[in-house]
Amino acid sequence: MSDHGCGAGLTLFAADPGHPDAACLMDRLSETLQEITGDSGRSSFDPDEVRNAGSLFVIARDGDGNALGCGAYRPLQPRIAELKRMYAVPGSRGVGLAILRYLERQARADGYEGLWLETRRVNDRAVRFYERNGYARIPNFGKYAGRPEAVCFEKRLT
Repeated sequence: MSDHGCGAGLTLFAADPGHPDAACLMDRLSETLQEITGDSGRSSFDPDEVRNAGSLFVIARDGDGNALGCGAYRPLQPRIAELKRMYAVPGSRGVGLAILRYLERQARADGYEGLWLETRRVNDRAVRFYERNGYARIPNFGKYAGRPEAVCFEKRLT
């Protein structure tokens, strides 16, 4: 696993989604999503999908080693990866953006030309975050097609 400094004492590193810190962060994410959307999102994530080639799961830590966030991508279709399990501990300024930028760089290095994701329309904070960071709305894809509560985004990496 390689460490990559991200400024302000933040370090991102590849991890297995079964790591205890990953499990804790994803549990917090699921609790937050349940509160916001009424769905924990657990059924939309299979940890094995980010253990294969062309995928990545990362954890962000502060200078004291505290786990502050996580995120992942997995292959979706040729040259397109899907962002999954993006989470930053509330109050941890800049962590979500650092994770997003890191995943974008790594996905580009893995040969992806775009990243897609889904979030719920009611999750205003996430919708604004992705729009602010260059993600454009696209027609709902895969299991999200025809689901009005979902909104899908894409960012071209090339």
